[in-house]
Amino acid sequence: MRKALAVGRKEFHQIVRDRRTLSILLLAPVMFLLLYGYALNFDIKHVTLAVEDRDGTVASRALVAAFVNSGYFDLVASVYDDRAIDRLMDRNEIRAALVIPERTGRAIDTGQIASVQILINGDNANTASTVMGYALNTVRSVSSSLLVDRRGIRSQPLVVAEPRIWYNPELKSTLFLVPGLIAFIGMITGAVSTALSIVREKERGTWEQVRMAPIGTPAYVGGKTIPYLAIAIASAMGIMLAAMALFDLPMRGTWPDLLLAVSLFLAGAVGTGMFISTISDSQLVAFQVVLIVAFLPTFLLSGFIFPIASMPVPIRLLTYLVPARYFLVALRGIVLKGVGAMAVWPELGALVLYATAVLGLASVRLARERG
Repeated sequence: MRKALAVGRKEFHQIVRDRRTLSILLLAPVMFLLLYGYALNFDIKHVTLAVEDRDGTVASRALVAAFVNSGYFDLVASVYDDRAIDRLMDRNEIRAALVIPERTGRAIDTGQIASVQILINGDNANTASTVMGYALNTVRSVSSSLLVDRRGIRSQPLVVAEPRIWYNPELKSTLFLVPGLIAFIGMITGAVSTALSIVREKERGTWEQVRMAPIGTPAYVGGKTIPYLAIAIASAMGIMLAAMALFDLPMRGTWPDLLLAVSLFLAGAVGTGMFISTISDSQLVAFQVVLIVAFLPTFLLSGFIFPIASMPVPIRLLTYLVPARYFLVALRGIVLKGVGAMAVWPELGALVLYATAVLGLASVRLARERG
């Protein structure tokens, strides 16, 4: 233990002197959080809208007002023929168009079904789906307020659904994305910084001294890991506080449970970097391997952005090897739902297994190289 602490102190002083590594550990996470936190957002507002109102009645104007007042649509043009809509859509000046045919108001007054047309620019499928959902909800809202029977007496539907969203009532995509960002940033910074540590020893020619040093491999691995793990944990908790201040991320669970989940995940991240450093001969190669082993799986296969349930079966099976998958479940449970560690113990157990496996592999590889 004493030898491991000695190696840890030596490595910590090296980190402080190496401004590049220190900037990766402290400044890169903040940059990633600000960049991706504001850039990655599935909430769509200010959808440019054109209106072709062929009816010109109180009911048609109420429908247009509902679109504008919804907060999602910005009325940028009022047109009077379909060719104008085509031109605006071709120039990307509008993303949607509302066409209200003649006699719409009369149909509503007589209790008949009135149809309106919504044209949506589909060059971006995700945006188009979201815009379509906004438009349909707006039309349903107006339809409910104008529901009348044939005698002109306002009536109500027989069955009314009252949806209630738990944990994220406003359906902010930020609350879904920020926990994924924390996992993404923690894996990248922890793995990159640690992967470069032993490789740096090889490039500077000091690895031979390490091989001959009277210290066991487990103590050496522990000493190399502790400084990076401590700094990574401090950085991750700082990111959490910044996310709460900048993106209104709630903290419904307890801080000890959060610290436990973050520590286990980062131990695996640091172990991944340690293992990569044992199979790389240069910092460039180590960095490239980290991108393949840590960056892509965390970004694509963890449920950070793409739902795991919608992936093909072989890919879903592959996601069980990605530690960020388990960390995201635990993190969202603690932060958004307020559950305790016992509620997410399978995920925490998987993180323990992963950290143990990669640190064990790194120790075996180092023992072979030192032998």
